[in-house]
Amino acid sequence: MRKVDSMFDLTGRVAIITGGTGLLGQQHGEAIAGAGGIPVLADIRTDVVDSSSAAFRERFGPEACVLQTDITHPESVRALLAEVLRRYGRVDILINNAANNPKMEKTAEVEFSRLENFPLKQWQDDLAVGLTGAFLCAQVIGSEMARRGSGVIVNVSSDLGVIAPDQRLYRKPGLPADRQPVKPVTYSVVKTGLIGLTRYLATYWAEAGIRVNAISPGGVYNNQPDDFVARLANLIPLGRMAKADEYQAAILFLCSDASSYMTGQNLVVDGGRSCW
Repeated sequence: MRKVDSMFDLTGRVAIITGGTGLLGQQHGEAIAGAGGIPVLADIRTDVVDSSSAAFRERFGPEACVLQTDITHPESVRALLAEVLRRYGRVDILINNAANNPKMEKTAEVEFSRLENFPLKQWQDDLAVGLTGAFLCAQVIGSEMARRGSGVIVNVSSDLGVIAPDQRLYRKPGLPADRQPVKPVTYSVVKTGLIGLTRYLATYWAEAGIRVNAISPGGVYNNQPDDFVARLANLIPLGRMAKADEYQAAILFLCSDASSYMTGQNLVVDGGRSCW
């Protein structure tokens, strides 16, 4: 019988992680590296991490790299794939993690977030990164994996792809209703769309040996205001937000052979929020 721990082994497998220099992108990279894989952190911003430092190599492995990529442009995604194939000769995993995510609890621009005033340009920009970017990466990188006959795609959705945002979390005292900040409509639309994209790709590429799943994380603690954290924790059965590293095992599960008979599914890891 195959040992369970060997099912999580990613030795030699190359994983492209979009939004790779962001908070969760780096956590995904650590998970891949910790299982022996090679993380490629693809991001429009590359100044967030020093890929030449010893700390970077210790965290992500000696073969890891950061590649500047604008996933909203097909030519940039094709250049990303070409560089990965040049360096490593293969790509095994795609984690569609990139997203625009305005932190409405911190902004003073309370009017723009409301549906009545939401700018068309912001709608287009958010969908371009979160949905079009995921589509382009799946189209370009997934096609290469299909050509090889194996691969894994993980789309990073959200608990707000499963439930609606509770806009009471973002309320500010003393403001009239039409001035209250809200979680923008695009976040819910993008994260819900990624779950639909997951199901589509899973059936489309099943015969090509590609598994496609989504993960829907809950809120991650990142020094948000104490009052916001307390309100959100009150909506979560486990009574707290997630630590940044608490999704690593779930990502590893979805990327590895441990989930070899799982495709087209959405793994919800939200502290129980969506079951209340």
